[in-house]
Parts: sequence; structure tokens; C-alpha cells
Amino acid sequence: MELYDTLERLCSLSGPSGFEGKVAQAARKLLEPLMNEVSVDRLGNVIGIRRCGKPNAKRLLLDAHLDEIGLIVTGIEEGFLCFAPIGGVDPRMLPAREVTILAEPEPFFGMVACLPPHVQNAADHDKSVAIEDLRIDVGMTQTEAERAIPIGTPIVYREGCFRLAGEQVCGKSLDDRACFTILLRTAELLKDVELDVDLYVMGSVREEVAGTGAIVGTNAIDPDWCVAVDVTHAATPDLSHPKERTCELYGGPAIGVGPNMTWSLTDRMVAKAKEHEIPYQLEIMEGHTGTNGWHMQICREGIPTSVVSLPLKYMHSPIEVIALEDMENVAQLLAAFTKNLGKEGAECC
Repeated sequence: MELYDTLERLCSLSGPSGFEGKVAQAARKLLEPLMNEVSVDRLGNVIGIRRCGKPNAKRLLLDAHLDEIGLIVTGIEEGFLCFAPIGGVDPRMLPAREVTILAEPEPFFGMVACLPPHVQNAADHDKSVAIEDLRIDVGMTQTEAERAIPIGTPIVYREGCFRLAGEQVCGKSLDDRACFTILLRTAELLKDVELDVDLYVMGSVREEVAGTGAIVGTNAIDPDWCVAVDVTHAATPDLSHPKERTCELYGGPAIGVGPNMTWSLTDRMVAKAKEHEIPYQLEIMEGHTGTNGWHMQICREGIPTSVVSLPLKYMHSPIEVIALEDMENVAQLLAAFTKNLGKEGAECC
């Protein structure tokens, strides 16, 4: 598998929370050659199963979400679209931003209107505009816009992804399409390996709004172990987090440590990284992990859960950045974790 090609394919598609259909179709096609069966559940989760063939085999679920943050049309004023956020949208990112309005049967391009600097006063320079005060210009009259763009139409950033130097990739929806790509690579690494657990790979929906996809999927699968694979903050010069609360690009997978991860799974992740000489870093998560792992751990009677993260710069922006080397190392760690889990993982239950 060529990581960048797969990533580019997934990031070129639009799939804000609740509207993941096209991404789910692509994810299903990519997953099918690697699993015994693949299906899409009622909520829209893509779920692949690789059966090990052993009776009463335990089940391991690897999850990465398919949805992205976005916007939704709430009204039209003089041909300009009013909108609200879907997920954690930073209003500072919006003025002068190109967007795609996902109307049917064909989408429209637009841009978030901005106030030129020539007419701004001193106060305007030092503050962001509230989302409810922003508008999207689609070049239409009121009548044209009302006819073409119904209230409730979703919107996403227009960009896909592209390469940077140093084998880095920049673009929208790397959170969390990069991690679903990692799961595809993990399944590829395990394709000819004899497993002693049934492996489930889930591309979940609606993580950015409530984690409902992971909740529904995990309850249906009833796994013995879960691993939530998501992105985490990579260090940048202007990042406000203390340095000890960020991870390093090229530092390898970030293994979550805290009360909402099962210690035996954390220990196994660390041990496998050391055994296979995979670079890794620890991420302290003393409370809500901000991932599907938060929800998966309390499904059914409680499920042993681990969180493994991919370092990413500029989260929830249209210019998120990851390193392909980190993606490969996360996949290598997940594959090592999966091998012999049935035999070695009794203490992880």
C-alpha cells in the first residue's frame, strides 16, 4: 500500500459528521481486499472482520473515525449563506476560506466573506468574528440560493491534501482519515499472518459531534479489547500547550497513559514497541481522552481499551500536517500488538 495515495483518495472526499456516506463507500472498497467480510451498519460505520478460524476466538476492535469537522447551512440572507459549525470549528480559520457546499446533485464552491483591511478599525484587527456573524458568498442571488441550497446542507473546507518536504502531508480531514489509512496498512501487514483473535476494523462515524458511531459499533461487536486510533497534538513553535503536553512529529506513535486506558493494554503497547524497536512516546491523558476510546471503554459491561495516537500539527484546520513515517510506525505497532494477542493477552481482560 502506498500511504500517500490512499490518504489523498480519502481526504479528497467530503464527509462531515452525519454525512459520511461517500467516505464510507470508499473506505469499504479499500477494506474489502484485506478482510473476510465488510459491512456498513445502520448508523453508517464501516466494519471489517478478519476471522482467525479458531473456535470461541476473542475479538479485537481497532477503530478510527471517518468523519471530519464541517459547517451546516442555517439560513440565507441576500444570497449569502448563514451557517453553524459541525464539530470543533475554530472561527479564526474561516474568513477568506474556500469551502465546498455539498448540495445535490452537484456541489457548489463558495468562500467565507471577509472584511478588507482598508475598512477595518483598530478593534477589528485584534479579534475573530463569531461564526454566527460570518457569511458564505456563493455568487448567487437570494432566489437562486434558496432554490439551489436547502437549509441543512453541509459544508466542508475545499482543500484535499498535498505533500510537503520531509515526507510530511498537509491537508484537511487528516483527523482522522490518516488513522483509518493506518488501520488499512495494519490489516495489510497482518494479511498473511496467522492470528489467534478475530480482528475487527471499524471506520466509525460522528466522532466529532458525540462519538455515537463508536458507541453503536462497539456495542454491536462486543469486543474483548478495543484500540482507539486518533490524532494528537504535535509540537509547533506557537503551540500554547506546555511542551510536556505535546508530542513530536517523527516521534512515533503516542501511547495513551491514564485512568481511562486499561493499564495492561498500555503496558503491552509499550512492550511491543520496545520489542520491535518501534519509536514511541507516551501521552498523559488524565481525563477525557478526546477520542472514541472515552466512549468505547464503557460500552456493555466495560471493555479494556487503549488509545494510540498519530502526532498531527494544526488540528481542526484545513492545513493539518502529519508525517508518513509516523503513520507507518503506528501501523507497525498495531500489527505487533495484534499478533499472538489471544495467547499472550489473558492478563489484558
